[in-house]
This record gives sequence, C-alpha cells and structure tokens, in this order.
Amino acid sequence: MTTVIEKNQKNGRLEVGTPLLEVKDLHVEFHTRDGVAKAVNGVNYSVAAGETLAVLGESGSGKSVTAQTIMGILDMPPGKISQGQILYRGQDMLAMSEEDRRQIRGQKIAMIFQDALSSLNPVMTVGAQLGEMFRVHRGASKKEAREKAIELMERVRIPAARQRVGDYPHQFSGGMRQRIMIAMALSMEPDLIIADEPTTALDVTVQAQVMDLLAELQAEYNMGLILITHDLGVVADVADKIAVMYAGRIVETAPVHELYANPAHPYTKGLLRSIPRLDQKGQELYAIKGLPPNLLKVPAGCAFNPRCDVATDLCRSEIPTLHQVTDKDGKELTGRRSACHLWKETLHG
Repeated sequence: MTTVIEKNQKNGRLEVGTPLLEVKDLHVEFHTRDGVAKAVNGVNYSVAAGETLAVLGESGSGKSVTAQTIMGILDMPPGKISQGQILYRGQDMLAMSEEDRRQIRGQKIAMIFQDALSSLNPVMTVGAQLGEMFRVHRGASKKEAREKAIELMERVRIPAARQRVGDYPHQFSGGMRQRIMIAMALSMEPDLIIADEPTTALDVTVQAQVMDLLAELQAEYNMGLILITHDLGVVADVADKIAVMYAGRIVETAPVHELYANPAHPYTKGLLRSIPRLDQKGQELYAIKGLPPNLLKVPAGCAFNPRCDVATDLCRSEIPTLHQVTDKDGKELTGRRSACHLWKETLHG
C-alpha cells in the first residue's frame, strides 16, 4: 500500500481523487438498561483527497457517532461496534492495535469539534495547546513549538497572532476559538479532516468566514473533508457530495447540486423545504411533522414512515435498501442512491 500512496503524492501532497477513507457496513450500538439502541445501522460512505463529503441529518441521526467511531474516541462501553470496517488508505483501522490507531488519529485524520470552548483547555494558553502537538509528535523544543503555534494562528488569520499566542481560550471570540480549533486540526497536516458542526452557535457572517477558510485550506493541502451538519445552507457552496442520514441509516446520497435540485427521498425533500427563502417572506416556515424516532423503538419498515406524507403499507412493513437511482429513461445517475420505496415518484413525480 505504501508504494501506491507514494505514487499518488505530488509535492508532498496526495493528488486529488486519491482514496482516503471508506466506511463499510458500519454498525454501532449502545447497550442501556432499557434495551439496545442502534445508533449507526449499516452506514457506507467514502471520501477522497480534495473531496468534501457533507453528512446531513437531524440530531440523533448517527452523524457524530459515526465520526467518533472513525476517530476511535467513542466511549465503549456503553457503545459497541458490532459490525463493519473503517478503511484508511485500504487498511482497516478497527483491526489495528490501539498504538497503530494513535499514529493515525490527529496526524493523518484530525477532527474539529462543534464546541470550541469546551474542547480547548481553559487553563492552558492557546499557544501552549497548539505547540503541544509539535512537542509530542515532532520532538520540537518549547521555543520551536511556540513559533509553530504562531505560524498556525497566522495561517488561520487570527490578528496579532504573536501578541495573542499567550492568551487563554476565554479571551477569544467564538469565531476566533473555532479558527484555533482549525489550526489545531491542521497542525500535523492531516490527509483528512472531520468537521463536526464547525459553525454551531456562530452568527451567519462568521459561519461564512469559517467555511471559506476551511475550503481554502482544503484546496491548498488537498485534504479530504467530512463536514457533519444539520444545516443545508452551510454546505451548498462547499460540498462535492452529500449523504443524508436518518435514524442511523443513510437514506440518500447524491452530488450536491443534483440533490438540491431534485431530491429522491421524502426526508431530504422535507429538509430542503425547511430552509428559509427570500421569495417566501411572510409565509409560515415549513417543518417536518413529528420527531425523529426513539432508537430503542424504531418503527417497522422505513423509519421515516410516521412522518412521511406519501408512506404506503409497503413503507410501514419493509425496510428499503439504499439502491441505485435512474432517470426517466432508466439510465443510472452517477452517485445517486435512495432508500425509499417511492423514489421514482419523489424524483420524477
């Protein structure tokens, strides 16, 4: 595998399109006193160098649990990986020793968490936290680590980085703290970054700045990016492809512009209708009726059927598989799959 990787490197960077991560039939359960909750139920997706995959869905759909499992930071117990593979450059991380996984975590696959303030150590300066990565993994001296921290802060456009390197997390705004988290993720120049709700609690202007920064850094480093969010507006301009999750399953995958133009699953359609639009000023904002299911008591058949306006008896009795979607002439649509018995009516109706 090393030879293949080396052949795909250019100027120390993997070429765009080089396979990085593949999640195969991943199942994650939580064992509780009330029963077994299947938080991730047969998830499959992949991401390549230079590619952005957006994973969408409401809270509790399994997005973050999948990411934590990839990173190896899922609490076990109560969590349990009952089935599946997580392949990084063709090697199954679930079959690796903890020491081997530690060499990948942070250095090859990094994660940006949604709550920067609780993720950063409040009693350590940001410079010390950024520099720690270089001292631990690169053997840098304290002075060298400080200079590297300043370089990273400047790279993510934190003003007066040299003067602020000794400040503590609470002395920064929410947007600046998120930039520090991005800098920390970039410190080891990873192949892949997982960003879990990176714009949560930020105002619209700062959201746009953070997303633009991520897109710029991704293009510069040829990184793969998995963007986890419930906000379809955030990913419209940055994602290449989208995987929509509901109740632990992926219910639709598609290239980003095709999914926005013509969704093939009622749940995706509902999410898109929920986005505020300027041409609907004064109208009541659409909301998908009901709530996501209790994972201890998932409905029979399609888990979305109690909230679906077009569900049939088949939807209430048989779980749909994620299958290939075609156009009206029967031609397969590249990258398009839907887990809906009525996808033809949703897509072409």
